[in-house]
Amino acid sequence: MTLKLDSTVTLNNGVEMPQLGLGVWKVNNTGASQSVQWAIKHGYKAIDTAKQYGNEKGVGEGLQKALADNNLKREDIFLTTKVFNGDQGYESTLENFEGQLKRLQTSYVDLLLIHWPVSGKYLDTWRALEKIYRDGKARAIGVSNFDIAKMKDIILHASIKPSVNQMEFHPLCQEEDIKNFCDKHNIYLEAWSPLGGGAVLGDSRLKAIADKYHKSVAQVILRWDLQRGIITIPKSVHEARIIQNTDVYDFELSDEDVERINSLDTDKRSLWYGDFFWNGNPDGFTDSVDVWDD
Repeated sequence: MTLKLDSTVTLNNGVEMPQLGLGVWKVNNTGASQSVQWAIKHGYKAIDTAKQYGNEKGVGEGLQKALADNNLKREDIFLTTKVFNGDQGYESTLENFEGQLKRLQTSYVDLLLIHWPVSGKYLDTWRALEKIYRDGKARAIGVSNFDIAKMKDIILHASIKPSVNQMEFHPLCQEEDIKNFCDKHNIYLEAWSPLGGGAVLGDSRLKAIADKYHKSVAQVILRWDLQRGIITIPKSVHEARIIQNTDVYDFELSDEDVERINSLDTDKRSLWYGDFFWNGNPDGFTDSVDVWDD
């Protein structure tokens, strides 16, 4: 399987999306700006943020600086953001998305996701995403953290099928039923927290596989994602690790080792539906671009 840093997958609307990108969850504006600049400098073509992360302003600033510094155009980078839970609903999504574009310093995003399926609102939110897509302000639209029942509901009522479902996905939490559903419906699964928030990096079974390939556990996990056709967005605020996370193209996991990692699934999620109340702004984040200054 020949893969490289600029390898892409073809979404169900024909848009090409880089398979590996940079995530910026739990990064403040200053850190997000710097991480985006480092990532693009070292060849990343995809950046993933969200209003809920509170760092769209930093991502926008970092993106503009990186484009100038590396002689790139906006269309050279695939930018994803997400609808904030407290903004959900048809009119509210449309109105607040304009603010997101302003913070990101762009006239469009490449992928716009519903961040969480807020009860009673996500279908109206999806209608808003369809309008944003038709208006050319998002090149593709999708969802995040949607289980099969809610995915079916979206598909039943949608005139445009989601292109992506972004889920927590790592060796201990593989969401096989959701992945199989997505595969069946030509929807790409994208991994958030692909390294399990760091929790899986000390797993002795993964360490044994990593030693075999003279790679780190993180590199083995990312390679496993890529070989399984998963879009993956590891987060780091350290330049050296941002570089290391791209050093996954000079080896290939054997089928046996892929299956060994597949067998580690314990359905161990770091957060999921039971942790949320599905109305309004259930997680308590303020509508602030500085919320993650920690």
